[in-house]
Amino acid sequence: MKKLINHPENVVREELEGIALAHADLVKVHFDPNFIYRADSPRPGKVAIISGGGSGHEPMHGGFVGYGMLDAACPGAVFTSPTPDQMLEAAKVVHSGKGVLFIVKNYTGDVMNFEMAADLAMAEGIEVQSVIIDDDVAVENSLYTAGRRGVGTTVLAEKICGGAAEAGYPLAQLADLCRKVNGWGRSMGMALTSCTVPHVGKPTFDLPDDQMEIGIGIHGEPGRTRLPLKSADEIVEMLMEPILSDIPFKAGDEILLFVNSMGGTPLIELYIAYRQAHRIAEQHGLKVVRNLIGPYITSLEMAGCSITVLKMDEELQRFWDAPVRTPALKWG
Repeated sequence: MKKLINHPENVVREELEGIALAHADLVKVHFDPNFIYRADSPRPGKVAIISGGGSGHEPMHGGFVGYGMLDAACPGAVFTSPTPDQMLEAAKVVHSGKGVLFIVKNYTGDVMNFEMAADLAMAEGIEVQSVIIDDDVAVENSLYTAGRRGVGTTVLAEKICGGAAEAGYPLAQLADLCRKVNGWGRSMGMALTSCTVPHVGKPTFDLPDDQMEIGIGIHGEPGRTRLPLKSADEIVEMLMEPILSDIPFKAGDEILLFVNSMGGTPLIELYIAYRQAHRIAEQHGLKVVRNLIGPYITSLEMAGCSITVLKMDEELQRFWDAPVRTPALKWG
């Protein structure tokens, strides 16, 4: 195992210490329990948004804490769900009396622990609504889930709902918006290599150099099929066709097209993939009006990519375009 770390057991804490030093103008870090929160928390009159999950998917979720996105993020150990006390303590710090929205990726541990945290928070007088993201079309059930996994649409939901929260959406309306984003987003990923969890010290799975895994999960869960390596255009077609056949897109629809690195894939390859994904979308009569390209929901050093397609309307486009200032996303 070759990694730029000190001791495997200290990886998450030392990462959090680095984030606190690098982005002190945007975020603060609370330890024991661990969570990252907006430096200007709580924001009066605003619904707070909290997400979280296992570490190893950076910049998700801590890189998305700040103006126009998340109020707090709760990192678990690498590929391990955060615990209810993390979400509860984060909610206490960031809520302003207008309630808290939990955005939860559909993994069994995440769902269970966020649910427990919501119950604990409500017992302390904090109103909470939770929305589960389950946008992965690759498989219906996997090692970590009952039902579809939550992947790339999570990033888009956090940005769009963050913009709406800044605009003053109340909790119930914000939760409905998050459900709309989830319902209109679909994703699928693939892997060229495995990845190595630091405290395990060996690759999560074996993938020969001349093969690829289609439909992989962000923790290295098996996908739909293992095949001999194909060209970029062929791979993108294998990802786009299941996405576009799953959601009721119709000719003339406007979409956001998101091509994501799993961590080890450079931008030069992502733009090659985006070129073909854009071409396929246009062949289906879809109009690409917004895009996102880069490593935003990763799987440590795994080489590969995922593609997310989100149907857009005026509301979603307005809040996607709204200003955002976080360690990983900045515009406006």
